[in-house]
Order: sequence, then C-alpha cells, then structure tokens
Amino acid sequence: MAEGDNKSANLLAQETSQLEEQLQGWGEVILAGDQVLRWEKPWYPAVLVGATTILFMLIYFLDPSVLTGLSCSVMILCLADYLVPTLAPRVFGSNKWTTEQQQRFHEICGNLVKTQRRVLGWWKRLFALKEEKPKMYFLSVISSLVAVAWIGQQVHNLFLTYLIVSFLLLLPGLNQHGIITKYAGMVKREVNKLLKQKEKKNE
Repeated sequence: MAEGDNKSANLLAQETSQLEEQLQGWGEVILAGDQVLRWEKPWYPAVLVGATTILFMLIYFLDPSVLTGLSCSVMILCLADYLVPTLAPRVFGSNKWTTEQQQRFHEICGNLVKTQRRVLGWWKRLFALKEEKPKMYFLSVISSLVAVAWIGQQVHNLFLTYLIVSFLLLLPGLNQHGIITKYAGMVKREVNKLLKQKEKKNE
C-alpha cells in the first residue's frame, strides 16, 4: 500500500514538473490570474463579473455564427500562445520572482494535474458503470441529458452560458473565502432540522 502511494506521489510530482516546464512562459500571467480568481483584493469579483458581462454583451450584439465564433476563439488562443511568452517577462519581469511566487506556481500546476486526474477518474468510473450496471448507466445518462435539454430549452443559451462561466470564475474566490462552506453548512443544518421534525411527526 505504501509502495503504491509512493509511486502515485512520484508520478504526481513528475507530471507537475512537466506541466511547470510547459507553462513556464505563462507563469506571470497565471500568477496574476490566480490573484484575481482568489479575490486577493475586494474589488476583484466586480472585475470578473464586469469583464464577463462585457464579453457576453459583445457576443450578443455582434451575434456571430458558430463558425465565426469558433474561428475567432482559436485565432485569439493562437495569438495569446505566441505573444504571451514573449511579452509577459517584459511586462511583469520574470527575474523578480520570489520564492513564494515560485511555490504558488508549483501549487497551481499541482492542482491542475490533480484536477485532470479527477476528471479522468470520473470518466473511467462512468465507463466502469456502463460495463458493470448498463441499465443504471443508461438511466443516469438519459435522465441527465433530458434535464440538461429541458434547462437549455427554458433558458436562453447565451444567458445560460454566461451564468455558468460567471459561476466558474467566481468559484475559486468563493471557496477561498469560505463562502461555499458557510452556506453549504447552513443548508445542511436546515435539512437536518426538517428531517428531525419529520421524524417527530412520524412518532
């Protein structure tokens, strides 16, 4: 068991190191984005929501076709991939990195690798469910897709995407400041109260 844990830890460290090398040119931008996403300043949430709102308003008014939107998105990614590693050191000054910044960059890369592993794990479990319990797999997948299709029919696609993107961008800050834990605890307490009241009525 310990040997397996050591192998897993070594593999995680190796994958993290490889990702650090791949993202080294983006290091300054990633650290700056991390500060915004974790709300290190009180006005960062407003910046996130404002920037997202402006972007989606622009998409709404321009109303590009799917092909145009896809082409523009890929073009922006290609330009960023070319320009960011070249311009970021001049703007931020990579030679001024502190030990704390380097450690935070290492933590971010480690978290990205762990997230990738979780997603792959969920994907494998889904296929394992398909092999072991095909009926449950079929019902779960179909029910989920029907629910998503119904929500998509009730809410405008662009607005729904805006809500999802805004939530995902705010999620790290909500988690960092304990807001999710706080409200999840409140909901849990209320549910427990309702269950206890129901048990008393049944008695």
